[in-house]
Amino acid sequence: MTHGALEGVRVVDLTDERAIYGAKLLADLGADVVRPEPPQGDPLRDRGPLMDGAPTETGSLWHAFFASSRRFFAVDPGTDAGAAQLRLLIDRADIVLANTGTFALEAAQLDDACARRPDLVVVEVSSFGPDGPWSDYLAPDLVAGALGGAVATTGDVDTPPLKAFGELNFMVSGAYAAIAALAGLNCVRRTGVGQRIHVPVHECIASALEHVFMWHWYQDHIGVARKPVLERRGSLHWTNAYQVMGAATGAVMVTPIPELDGQLVWLLEHGLGEELLDARLQLPEHRRELLDRLMDTLREWVASEDPEALFLEAQSRHLPYGHVKRLDEVADNPHLAARDWWESYPVDGERAVRGPGAPYQFSATPWSVRSPGDADRDTDEILDAIGWEDGR
Repeated sequence: MTHGALEGVRVVDLTDERAIYGAKLLADLGADVVRPEPPQGDPLRDRGPLMDGAPTETGSLWHAFFASSRRFFAVDPGTDAGAAQLRLLIDRADIVLANTGTFALEAAQLDDACARRPDLVVVEVSSFGPDGPWSDYLAPDLVAGALGGAVATTGDVDTPPLKAFGELNFMVSGAYAAIAALAGLNCVRRTGVGQRIHVPVHECIASALEHVFMWHWYQDHIGVARKPVLERRGSLHWTNAYQVMGAATGAVMVTPIPELDGQLVWLLEHGLGEELLDARLQLPEHRRELLDRLMDTLREWVASEDPEALFLEAQSRHLPYGHVKRLDEVADNPHLAARDWWESYPVDGERAVRGPGAPYQFSATPWSVRSPGDADRDTDEILDAIGWEDGR
């Protein structure tokens, strides 16, 4: 039997939407991830969309994906017994993933846990970090994207900013939380010393905008800079050399760089772009003008072309074009199907749905989605494992 890369690693999952994806990544890699939840069930089990005909506590497609491969521990941290059980669970863990304000966090007494267990890794994901003027502010995914700068970079210059699809901001913070947890665990295994790691969602989002900040701080050194703040540019890259362009029956991501000569040859074959061979435009100081005129020519040409044919021909010429696929086309993508990428996620104990597969592939310890646990069954197993006998 092949086991996951994180087999033997024990994780307590006290997360909400801001970091639950990080716990999923660890669980699907084979870690034993236990998610405490109230005796009446985790409120996240009610998050839609819901499987048709399924009761909300077992039919959430959102929960099936984000809470995969877990064991669930029904506990009442408001009672002395529940608080003691939670502490025993944490005392057996290698990693605790937690969000500020989540279920059972106060009863977990993480300060005391770290004092008892100097080798414990605690990753705390908050909206803005433990200090600073915004430390007590609230930020659901859309607000996190707005305050972190991601929203300001979307849309066209003459339109309002746009939100990212889904909860992309929390996917980023969840991935960062998983990275932090594994880095902390590696440190423990080298030194025997655990640590508290803070992961502010706000800083996770801002860290992904390095190109915007380069424009802001170093505009005097960027030859193509026109303003100290990069304007929203829709689908046009800040270099003006990449853009999603409308085609006859869809859209294509057009990227003539770095194979500029190959792109010019292709245009010439279609009787276009001869003026771009002007010797003046080949001089470094006129490169911006060359790119602007090239993109104008490409927009006119692409508008009448079939996007799929254009994509395939471009790739055969080693030009990295991409046909902008609808979600239904991605779901039926032959490349993903050939790689057997999609995964089956159990939903209500009887049915399963198809969902995204592994974000990475291991040669010796394959990633896999394990059937989610059952809170009633798992709770008894967990109580046995932590040595809890009182009242049983």
